[in-house]
Amino acid sequence: MSLPATPLTERLGCRHPIIQTAMGWVSDAKLVAATTRGGGFGFLAGATIPPEALEAEILKVIELTGSRCFGLNFHMFQSNAAECVELAIRHRLRAVSYGRGPDAATVARLKAAGVLCIPTVGAVKHAIKAEAMGADMITIQGSEGGGHTGSVPSSILLPQVLDSVTVPVIAAGGFSTGRGLAAALAAGAAGIAMGTRFLMTTDSPTPASTLERYLAVRDPARVKVSLAVDGMRHRMIDNAFIRRLEGAGPLRRLLIALRSARRWQRDTGMSHRQALGILWRALREDPATLAQTVMAANQPVLLQHSMVAGQAEAGILPSGQVAAAIDRLLGADELIATIVDDAERCLERLCQGRDHGAVAAPATTEVK
Repeated sequence: MSLPATPLTERLGCRHPIIQTAMGWVSDAKLVAATTRGGGFGFLAGATIPPEALEAEILKVIELTGSRCFGLNFHMFQSNAAECVELAIRHRLRAVSYGRGPDAATVARLKAAGVLCIPTVGAVKHAIKAEAMGADMITIQGSEGGGHTGSVPSSILLPQVLDSVTVPVIAAGGFSTGRGLAAALAAGAAGIAMGTRFLMTTDSPTPASTLERYLAVRDPARVKVSLAVDGMRHRMIDNAFIRRLEGAGPLRRLLIALRSARRWQRDTGMSHRQALGILWRALREDPATLAQTVMAANQPVLLQHSMVAGQAEAGILPSGQVAAAIDRLLGADELIATIVDDAERCLERLCQGRDHGAVAAPATTEVK
């Protein structure tokens, strides 16, 4: 049997209900184009693409695929957030994704232009708020997912959100196989979203040395949650940098953060005035969290060490726990085809069992 059409495939215009999420320094035009050609839906990582190169990257995907069925991810704290909105509208992209998203007026403007708004949330209350703000679909990420993640597993969060909102829901966090896709569809999701699994493909720009570090993980416990980077739950592969950060006192952690911030300022072209503004706001709000604030702001540089320079022990390695279950790299198109084939077989077996009465009714005992 073929996978049924879902609100995800119908509204996003892709063949299969599989989304490739936006990962910093990973989700570039090549990966998004490969995902699109394979029948999935990809998001460009607008947070780490240099502002002056973002439009060219969008046009590159269009050129490689002949399609605008892809999306752009961005954060409102980006200096070019307004430009991201403008580019999504100007190039008639199918969707945008975000975490702490734009205000209701910006969401309304995107929707009026035909750009679907798909926020990612990690809690039921955030899903309810996202729908109230005008979200067209919502991606829920369970605690198994990589990067910033909540504390509720996908198996619990998905049904809770499905019961709480009326818009289509996409499941993320812990998905990498056809069995997972079949399970999500059977539960009522419109599809799945995967980050780590697409990072671990031959279409990913991630350096070979860093990919080897991901492939070497065999114990899900080594893909741990740490608060050391910015005070929020961040799931990543354990490495030397994280252990050093976790073992540092407040002053040492601040020095580490400031060294990273200097490189971040240089690479992004941020002026000294803008950098000092960030520091001043952090000092006014909570001096005790200054190191976390600085570290949160320059996470793109921490990612750049591992995802661009190939220095897997010198930066951060965001990862879902599924990394421990992945032992080989596939092309994005082959990956999608494999997942779809496996999901179809799973659903076919389920339907055959139902149609043929494979599950016997429980015996009843007469009470006298």
